[in-house]
Amino acid sequence: MPKKLLFIDRDGTIIVEPTDNFQIDSLQKLSFIPKVIRNLYYLQHQLGYELVMVTNQDGLGTPSLPEADFLPPHQKMLETLAGEGITFTEILIDKTFEHENAPTRKPRTGLLTHYLNRNDIDYTKCFVIGDRLTDIELAYNMGIKGILLNQNKLELQEKHQQALALQTNDWEEISTFIARMQGRTAQIHRKTKETDIFVKVDLDNNHFTKIDTQIGFFDHMLEQIARHARIGLEINVQGDLHIDEHHSIEDTGLALGEAFRKALQDKKGIARYGHFSLPMDETLAQVALDFSGRPFFKFQANLRREKVGQMPTEMVSHFFKSFSDTALCNLHIRAEGENDHHIIEGIFKAFAKAVKMAIQVEHNEIPSTKGVL
Repeated sequence: MPKKLLFIDRDGTIIVEPTDNFQIDSLQKLSFIPKVIRNLYYLQHQLGYELVMVTNQDGLGTPSLPEADFLPPHQKMLETLAGEGITFTEILIDKTFEHENAPTRKPRTGLLTHYLNRNDIDYTKCFVIGDRLTDIELAYNMGIKGILLNQNKLELQEKHQQALALQTNDWEEISTFIARMQGRTAQIHRKTKETDIFVKVDLDNNHFTKIDTQIGFFDHMLEQIARHARIGLEINVQGDLHIDEHHSIEDTGLALGEAFRKALQDKKGIARYGHFSLPMDETLAQVALDFSGRPFFKFQANLRREKVGQMPTEMVSHFFKSFSDTALCNLHIRAEGENDHHIIEGIFKAFAKAVKMAIQVEHNEIPSTKGVL
């Protein structure tokens, strides 16, 4: 799996930069940026990022910044972070002065050449994080995106505008933003003596929809989920249709629910709850769901026909019950109307809109007082 890296500045980004001489040259000056520790831990241990520290330290080792002054707070910072489980793959320090224009000094990439043009790094998910425009320019020079931890209004050149992905003064917002960029995806291959099912979901991108269950009306309903939940969805089903449609529809629900559970991971930051009331001509469909970790299902709809197309109407509730069982969600569905096609399609569309609401990333916490879902 390709590596994901965060190239992080030190002063003003991890630890507070003093306003007197802009140097952390004593233990008394050492203090951490608010929320940085828990969010670095989340980025490293939950999202799987490697951390690389990249910092300019003007004249380190000269009388203007003796190593004897620099090292005690620097080592204390590293020890504190390590005690919280935060480690760096590499710590890169440029010791030159700005006027020297050294190739190793940010925003130049001399210290980082071994991180450029590698096949084992996913550059689309790499970021430079810093508090100055030189950090954003470094991102531009590396061909990746930058995050600016600085809310001041700065004069951005075109290269800054191209590289800047986020400007904020809140580490919580940084980790939430990066989490959104990951693409919550999952693939499930479920094979039994009755069905062979492949499901792929991407909860953050709707760049693909490919549905083939060999049951036309069911395909049409699954396409509603992809379209109105705004997710990527691929489903391929080989089932024992020579018997009937039951196993194909039931097992699709089981596989899709399992894919959702896997893609949602620990559910950190999601809204968790979703609800939607949807009219479709004479029909009103209402869906409420909770990705609670506890399956519960209730269905109220009066379907009169035996089938719509080749889909048995009794399998509508069974599909959603199967989804609830493996997604581990509470799912309540109610619909009333006169046309069974409208009722079923209204249910699938309302379900999709409720899903879209529930999977949105809103914050950076587990949405439960229990601390786990």
